[in-house]
Amino acid sequence: MRDRPRPVRRHVLAGATALVLVLTAAPAAQATAHPGSARTTGSLVLIGGALKENNTEVYGEIIDRAGGSRARIGVLTAASVPESQDPHADDPERCSNSACNGAYYAGLFEKHGAADARWIPVDLDHIANADSDAVVEQINSMTGFFFGGGDQYRYVTTLLHGDRHTDSEVLAAVRARLADGAVVAGTSAGAQIAAGPDMVTGGDSYPALRDGSTPGYFDDPARLGHLPRGGFGFLRSGLVDTHTGAYGREGRALRLAADTGHDRVYALQENSALVVDAPGTPHETMTVLGTNGVGVIDLRDARARTTPAGWTLTRARYSHLTDGDRYDAGRWAVRPAQDKRPLTPRGTTPVPANDDVFHSPDNPAGVPYSFLGTATALASTRDQRTATATTYERSPRFTVTFTKRPGFTAWTSDGTTAQTLVGLRVDIAPR
Repeated sequence: MRDRPRPVRRHVLAGATALVLVLTAAPAAQATAHPGSARTTGSLVLIGGALKENNTEVYGEIIDRAGGSRARIGVLTAASVPESQDPHADDPERCSNSACNGAYYAGLFEKHGAADARWIPVDLDHIANADSDAVVEQINSMTGFFFGGGDQYRYVTTLLHGDRHTDSEVLAAVRARLADGAVVAGTSAGAQIAAGPDMVTGGDSYPALRDGSTPGYFDDPARLGHLPRGGFGFLRSGLVDTHTGAYGREGRALRLAADTGHDRVYALQENSALVVDAPGTPHETMTVLGTNGVGVIDLRDARARTTPAGWTLTRARYSHLTDGDRYDAGRWAVRPAQDKRPLTPRGTTPVPANDDVFHSPDNPAGVPYSFLGTATALASTRDQRTATATTYERSPRFTVTFTKRPGFTAWTSDGTTAQTLVGLRVDIAPR
């Protein structure tokens, strides 16, 4: 799969953050936009990974926002390994490097109707191009941009200036085009890199709940790491995670937000997109494309603490939005699609047992979207107000409790299935 990251050498950053005991509003630094991003007329299309070639809805949205039949898309794939590190670089059927992937996506955008799509030649083999006048000129000719998947740290390495964490000339040009009205899209790592402070760098849910987060990149891909200075900062109203349900990353998202003082997470699902209008402004609004949807985790009232038994979290809220739903970030308000109506649950079947709520990589029988499955089952039954699910791992075993508290609502377009969830309470405790 082209947007699955490959291992890279990871580094620990000094000064690991302390455990957050009480979650309040996100740090003031989150409200301070990256230079040039405070006001924008452009938009973002952030995809949770595994974007299918035939997803005409998402490709079409990017192209429409870039000018339709006049769209010119610049494809950036620096998150992929460069040609020099790809043993199959000479095999067009097996290659998986930045140039090969750039040509792949450029071809797809032209197939879906863009007038022109071209690879922007910046990667680990061509770092100097990030400050090339010729490449900046190429950027300035584009009406939209697409960041491919891989490992988001490679974007940091290639498009930001090292420890200074300042924009390369190419990134500054992309930022300026966004402010002027261009669309910036990304899938998997290409969506992660859009995040602001504390961008996630890796980790699995169970080790995250057990051990917490640490600033840095690590050789152990299961260890929860984050980059305090963040990614490109195109979207700063919440943390971003990708492949969330498919890889069971809800646990790591909750722990990272708690540890770093963030009060919101956008949990992007595969082959679905979060479309963001006016990013970085008080008028930031979002629309969801795709049936897998987008989760929004609200930690404004949440409380986290560590006991002798392990880490606990109470009073988090989970919403799940699907195709056509809208979200007003400033008001924290979900607006279900016009074809959906409030669900009156009629089901009497108990919520199925779930002993692998975060789809552990150690469980050969694990089921993707396990967390969402329990939440949706609870929303669809009339006879239960709460449901519990547990982690596959047992040392300690964490229990996740879902509760339909006052204010929770579910929405449906078929009268039976809970497709949109708003404000389901989530608590996590060790057992």
